[in-house]
Amino acid sequence: MPTKNSTSLSRKLVRIGVALLVVALTSIGLTLWVTWQLEGGAASVNEAGRMRMQTWRMASEIQAGIAESQRMARIADFDQNLRILEQGDPSRPLFVPWDPVVRRKFNAVQDLWTEQRAGWVSGVAAQPDAILLSTNALVAAIDALVSSIEHQLAKLTALLNLFQFVMMVLAIFAAVVMLYTGYLYVINPLGQLQKGLRRVEEGDFQARIEVDSKDEFGLVAEGFNGMAERLQDMVDGLEAQVQLKTQHIEAQRARIETLYDFSAFLAGVNSIEEMSKGFAQRLRVVMGADAVTLRWSDDANQRYLMLASDCFPQDMLDEERSLLAGACACGSLQQEARTRVIPIQNADAAPMRHCAKAGYESLVSVPIRLQSRLLGEIDLFYRKTVLLSKDEEVLVDALASHLASALEGLRASALEREAAVGEERALLARELHDSIAQSLAFLKIQVQLLRSAADKEQGPQMQAALDELDAGLKESIGDVRELLVHFRTRTNTDDIEAALQETLQKFRHQTGIHTEIAVKGAGLPLPSDVQVQVLHVVQEALSNVRKHAHATAVVLEVDKGQFWSFTVQDNGVGFPTDAMLGSQHVGRHIMKERAQAIGATVSVSSTLGKGTRVQLRLPEHPVNTPAALAL
Repeated sequence: MPTKNSTSLSRKLVRIGVALLVVALTSIGLTLWVTWQLEGGAASVNEAGRMRMQTWRMASEIQAGIAESQRMARIADFDQNLRILEQGDPSRPLFVPWDPVVRRKFNAVQDLWTEQRAGWVSGVAAQPDAILLSTNALVAAIDALVSSIEHQLAKLTALLNLFQFVMMVLAIFAAVVMLYTGYLYVINPLGQLQKGLRRVEEGDFQARIEVDSKDEFGLVAEGFNGMAERLQDMVDGLEAQVQLKTQHIEAQRARIETLYDFSAFLAGVNSIEEMSKGFAQRLRVVMGADAVTLRWSDDANQRYLMLASDCFPQDMLDEERSLLAGACACGSLQQEARTRVIPIQNADAAPMRHCAKAGYESLVSVPIRLQSRLLGEIDLFYRKTVLLSKDEEVLVDALASHLASALEGLRASALEREAAVGEERALLARELHDSIAQSLAFLKIQVQLLRSAADKEQGPQMQAALDELDAGLKESIGDVRELLVHFRTRTNTDDIEAALQETLQKFRHQTGIHTEIAVKGAGLPLPSDVQVQVLHVVQEALSNVRKHAHATAVVLEVDKGQFWSFTVQDNGVGFPTDAMLGSQHVGRHIMKERAQAIGATVSVSSTLGKGTRVQLRLPEHPVNTPAALAL
């Protein structure tokens, strides 16, 4: 489109604006010039007035007989005033609005002063009449100069008023011109555009604007018409686009739902067989495959074992339960392999022979990875040619990643349970060996002593052996009961105080020893697994009181501070410190092992005749280690 058509409105507005601007600037310039002249003329009037005042002052001072130096200073000031009037002073500003009349009046003052200056210099004080006559003549000449300047200033003032009136007329004219131009070239076309836009907003995409000019608004009108036409085309195809977008959103929703269903399934099963079989069945349905196999790799990625399958031919299943890497298209993944579609084309090719005979045409191989480690692969078999979309590829990769995490989680849980069972058995063996086994060995010795006393018919020795047997059996029964209490101890609350009170109640019921508990502080609750270890340590300390202390009272102090502490204090017989250091009693070892499992420390102090004090002190943030799960 020609440039002149697209800029004609701009040119019209620019021309009108430039014309008005030139007139306004000219008027403003003239007004400023006149104002400047008036300001300078007013200053010159003031300066001439000063000359008049100086004339009378010199006359009075000469008559008064002032010193010659002062008189000469006054004359110099008058000379300076004359020069300022003649030359002007732009810094004030000060300049005379010269015209022929003003120039003539000024020359008259200057000539008269030249004639009289010698007399003012000589100071003829003896002739007052002459001084008065000279003064009157000079003042009259200055008054004539001031009158001529004021007359010139009056003309300038009238000219300034004329310029201001012209500027007002120009402002009104410019406003009228701009209003008319704005309505003709802007407001009216904008009104037409607004009407068209309102029709489009109401859904009438057939609205059009009549183009009657070739200026900018004409171009806008043509653009509006083109836009309305394109909108009409877009509305016509909008239903198809909405349907396409709806299908895409539905596909996204289906993928998210699939991921959620698989995640829920994987989280709800507890065996590898059930997990892998269910995963294969669900994946075959979701991906529309004819068969699915799930193969797990050994640590060296040299052999793939069939972990699960769905709708896979039985003969192929029997042959491929254990598959060497590279022997078939399945199980030939490299470490950096990605999900890929493998066409099955030739029934004679060794890697594809079984698949081709079964009627499969496409194989989708999906690697199973956990982070960067290759664990196995998922194989999807199709009896048709398939192409995976990007979304489907992302979906199967995400499902494979979920499966890898779930299987590794099951395996890790199984290893933890196995380790826990082993630790539990080891602890049980230690407990039986160091308590029940020792008691049984003691009972065996007493039985031998009883048999020897019976053979020798030694009545007192027989009674003593029977008493020892009775005490040993009671001790063994107490150890068994205590061992059962230890292994049944659990806590399911955030507050350990209730479990401690229950432990003390059982201890008091078994031994008849008075017990008390004192709790202070308000620390953060302990984790439940840490609470179990604390209860075991407290129970072991109470067991030592029952076996060795011969106490009548036990106090359990609990400090819920930043660092939790549990203190068991009895009033029993106590024992020497050196005996404690040299002792190999299993109870203290068990307490130390349980304390170390949660990062705590156990200290034991005792005094003969004053009882024993056992304190368990926890760290700021106690955590039960995996090794302690079995304790």
